[in-house]
Amino acid sequence: MTTGPRSRPPRGFTLVEVMVALMIMAVLAVLAWQGVDGIVRTRAASQARLEQTLRLNTVLGQFEQDMLALQETTSVPGLTFDGATLRITRRAENGLQVVTWSLRPDADGTGVGNWMRWAGTPARTANELQETWLLTQQFQGNEPGQLRTLGGITQWQVYCYRGNSWSNCQSTGNIVANKQVLPAGVRIMLEFGSADLNGTLTRDIALGP
Repeated sequence: MTTGPRSRPPRGFTLVEVMVALMIMAVLAVLAWQGVDGIVRTRAASQARLEQTLRLNTVLGQFEQDMLALQETTSVPGLTFDGATLRITRRAENGLQVVTWSLRPDADGTGVGNWMRWAGTPARTANELQETWLLTQQFQGNEPGQLRTLGGITQWQVYCYRGNSWSNCQSTGNIVANKQVLPAGVRIMLEFGSADLNGTLTRDIALGP
């Protein structure tokens, strides 16, 4: 009796082959994870940078609005700067408003500070306006209403454009008929010294016609 060729049983994977396959899969998984992790980190950094830029533009936009609403008065100065605090008198919906922008140092003593904004209640009379202006002379930086706008600032400077040239706003401005003549333009320079922001930012704002 003749018989045909004997069929071989199905051959499985050897242990070595399984181990090699597992190693390849592990390497591919690590590479895939590194790629995904890099994408996530890049996206997070880009999002943080975008939010930081939007906040910076918003703050500068508010500062520009304050400058464009400057109002000359005979009761209080329209604009003064003492090297740390900028005090301005601006038009508001219900009268005149005193607004301050100041640089307040952090408590950690690193030399990096916060740019703060404070806006007083709109005044309808000269006495109310003068009281608010005098109140700002006593500010320590922790008064109610002080809003932290930007951090990481080491110093700032304000320049006024008068007589076809820029000069430090700490110098005396023009006084005509007991009323301060406002400058035709204002320049601010913010110096950043944090890990997120560094360098100097300059912004010019035209106030004249």
